[in-house]
Amino acid sequence: MSDPSAYVRERSASGRRDLTYPPLPEPVAVPVYDNHCHLEIVDGDDPLGLSEQLARAASAGIAGVVQASGDVESSRWAVWAAEHHPQVLAAVAIHPNEAPTYEAAGGLDEAIAAIDELAAHPRVRAIGETGLDFFRTDAEGQPAQYRSFEAHIALAKKHGIAMQIHDRDAHDEVLRLLESVGAPEKTVFHCFSGDAEMARIAADRGYYLSFAGNITFKNAQNLRDALAVTPVERILVETDAPFLTPVPHRGRPNAPYLVPITLRFMAAELGASVDELAAQVAANTLEVYGTFA
Repeated sequence: MSDPSAYVRERSASGRRDLTYPPLPEPVAVPVYDNHCHLEIVDGDDPLGLSEQLARAASAGIAGVVQASGDVESSRWAVWAAEHHPQVLAAVAIHPNEAPTYEAAGGLDEAIAAIDELAAHPRVRAIGETGLDFFRTDAEGQPAQYRSFEAHIALAKKHGIAMQIHDRDAHDEVLRLLESVGAPEKTVFHCFSGDAEMARIAADRGYYLSFAGNITFKNAQNLRDALAVTPVERILVETDAPFLTPVPHRGRPNAPYLVPITLRFMAAELGASVDELAAQVAANTLEVYGTFA
């Protein structure tokens, strides 16, 4: 394509989705972290390279990111990124929706073994994302999800690192399984999607709740209710970039530099100062994942 910017302008003018990255928001004064993103996934017509992503994040007051994974290939990329950039830590895993695919090919055990090997790297600080997804995977594929989830829980315990949970339409089963087999010491509900009751249960068990840009969506009152009852020492923030871009840029590609929008929204919901919330969330992040440098 000779002029990608012209293509983007044409799409926007025709009323189709705006695929450009939003402008840089006002930086936060107290540095904070994006504890879950997928910077290997390109979304949009003006993709940013990893170095540019991290530079923009730093200019917005984002001190570091945790690069999450969904298969063996992306897990290896996450380790590479963490090796080459001090602002990046890695989380490695087989995504629950990928587990049935690996299982059908006879390669789930091999894939989990590869994650086990990668998890020993000092820059890998979490197993993630793993869990259960009953939205995209039907009953036939769910046994593979359960098997993979239990194996990933065991890996987090084995390596003494955190675990990032993907939970979609499977709240009760995720909570039941964690209670049944015993959760890792530091368990994070990535992109928390439950309600206030679930938030209370999770916090009471010592889990962390990570909120993404969808907490700003009009139809996400359940997330705002959950935030309101979550102890501040259990709150994390994330982008899940390039997905879940916060209002007013919903639908455009997300990136770690947009964390300040979500954080300011959360602070307003909690009636807290942005600086105080940023300091607490940053401390929580370091408690879960350790230092970045």
